[in-house]
Amino acid sequence: MRRREPEQRRRREQGRPRLPLRRSLLGRLLIVSVLVASCAVAATAWLAVQTTSGAIRQEQGQDLSSDAKIYNTLLGYAATHPRWEDVEDTARELARTSQRRIVLTTEDRRPLFDSAGASSVAPLPAQASAVVDPLSVDTVLVPDAMTAGSDRIDPRAVGPFLLPANERTELRGITEKQVACLNSVGVAADVVDSPSGRPRIEFVRGDTDRDLEFKCVAQNSGATLTEKRALDELSTLADACLKRQGHKGATLNLDLSWDRGYGQITAAEKQSAEKQSAEKQSAEQYPTEKKAAAAVERGDDRAIASCVGSARREQLTDHVAAPALLFIDGTGAVSVPGFDLSPSNTARIVGVTALVLALTVGVSVIAGARLVRPLHALTGAAQRMRDGLDSAPVPVGPDNEIGRLAAAFNDMAVHRARLEEQRKVMVSDVAHELRTPLSNIRGWLEAAQDGLADPDPAFVSSLLEEAVQLQHIIDDLQDLGAADVGALRLHPEPVYADELLGQVAAAYQGPAETAGVTLTVAAPKPGPPGPTLYADPVRLRQAVSNLVSNAVRHTPSGGRVSLRSYRTGPGHGDEVVLEVSDTGAGIPADDIPHVFDRFWRAEKSRNRSTGGSGLGLAIVLKLAEAQGGTASVVSTEGKGSVFTLRLPAAPAPAEAPANATAAEAAAGPDGPDPINMTL
Repeated sequence: MRRREPEQRRRREQGRPRLPLRRSLLGRLLIVSVLVASCAVAATAWLAVQTTSGAIRQEQGQDLSSDAKIYNTLLGYAATHPRWEDVEDTARELARTSQRRIVLTTEDRRPLFDSAGASSVAPLPAQASAVVDPLSVDTVLVPDAMTAGSDRIDPRAVGPFLLPANERTELRGITEKQVACLNSVGVAADVVDSPSGRPRIEFVRGDTDRDLEFKCVAQNSGATLTEKRALDELSTLADACLKRQGHKGATLNLDLSWDRGYGQITAAEKQSAEKQSAEKQSAEQYPTEKKAAAAVERGDDRAIASCVGSARREQLTDHVAAPALLFIDGTGAVSVPGFDLSPSNTARIVGVTALVLALTVGVSVIAGARLVRPLHALTGAAQRMRDGLDSAPVPVGPDNEIGRLAAAFNDMAVHRARLEEQRKVMVSDVAHELRTPLSNIRGWLEAAQDGLADPDPAFVSSLLEEAVQLQHIIDDLQDLGAADVGALRLHPEPVYADELLGQVAAAYQGPAETAGVTLTVAAPKPGPPGPTLYADPVRLRQAVSNLVSNAVRHTPSGGRVSLRSYRTGPGHGDEVVLEVSDTGAGIPADDIPHVFDRFWRAEKSRNRSTGGSGLGLAIVLKLAEAQGGTASVVSTEGKGSVFTLRLPAAPAPAEAPANATAAEAAAGPDGPDPINMTL
């Protein structure tokens, strides 16, 4: 049978459904850890990206602004100087104010200037920060407003159009008179010098009276001798370009507009007219011939604009510095400013995030497994205990909640095993105790039925004795059962200890004399009544009677059993002590812890030479505990034993007659107040 238990246990455990991972403690811990880790990683990554992006955008904005200033300054230098020979002072000042390294080289990377000095050996990057060319302005670093039209030529590059001092003075005088005229009629205007030195009128307010403006500026200063020569040279170059493309020549004006016979028009006005013409065209409004003429006219304008731009570059080539490569850096190592979240950077961020998440999940799995393992062991042990199988102690881990739970479970298992063993022993003892009187009764009745025994008075007396013994055992078991479940009914009241001991001694005087034992009660002191305790007198008398009966049975002939009572002081718990001492054989030291156990007797053979069922002392302990007291024993083998009951003392009455009973003295003038208690 025992060999089949492991197989049965295995089948039962296999038949139990496994707990789903989502409902298990490990699963929930893992889910919470993953959610927390994911939120933490996502929040950290988002915050890092936002912070880094903002810092990068701010840094890029500052770098771009600084780069634009450096580029624009060097571009102005190139537009007004035919060579880079004297750029060192300008570039060094830019490097000092911007706290950045500035390097200028030719297009074939021959060094022109390096703010780091000749000692710098840092290699130049493959790509320059910008190309400084006044004839091809970088519109990213320089706003469109600073460029002249759409030809991307720096307006500061004037070349042969630069006016000498005498012409500037003459033109300025004429312009100042025009501005004075405008101011006199209420039009706010001022004189501003253009890059070529020609003064021009700038109106302070946008809305002006056209008639007054025409009246004051009717006198046109016209082109100076220097401007005419430069304009003729530019026209010659532009006409040559137009002829190569098969177009007619055009007469250029000082503002670089051209005239083809239908009036003077600037390049910007011509472009606007072309756009409006293209939007209004339709097959119904314009005949085919007119559309063809308009197309030819637009083609001529584009060709003129292109050739004028080419002619200007050709004319200015000898007056501006050659294109140069510009390298700008703020750390000493030349590089192109900027930031790019490249695929490799993105992959790196994703990889780090995945690694953090994987580590979090791994640590959570390990921690969860270590947390759940003892719980699984506890569950298995509890299931084996439920099935009635013996289970080994659960391993107790570190001193934490799980470890303490395992220790408590082991203690519970040991206590349960001990209670189970006691239950088995108790059932065996009860069966043994009941079997003896029942066997005697059955034997005598069968003998009478068979005619082997006559139902005489001795026969009836023997049966009555066995029935009384059986009733006594049943009553004791009933009292113990009621005490165990807290249903033992008590009626406590004040009781004089000396009176109770005297009553018990009187009841057992006969059996004591028969056994040759002297039964005495310590004489009370003269004066007020002795110690008073608060207890159920019936139950207390039952407990003391069991002690006296037990002492008389275990005291040999010629021995002595003594009873006494006394009261301890308030400093010692204020209790009433009842003692029953004998001069019997005593109890071995190894047996003293078991004297109050149920069905325990010193005679292991279970004979009835000394009588008793083994329940008397157990009932004494339960009755004492039910009334708030304790029971104990002190014994010396070969000299005797002393059993002690300690019960709470009753409060002393203020005044009581000398001959009053304990109940009357404690009740007061209104009489006794009985109390029913259910424990």
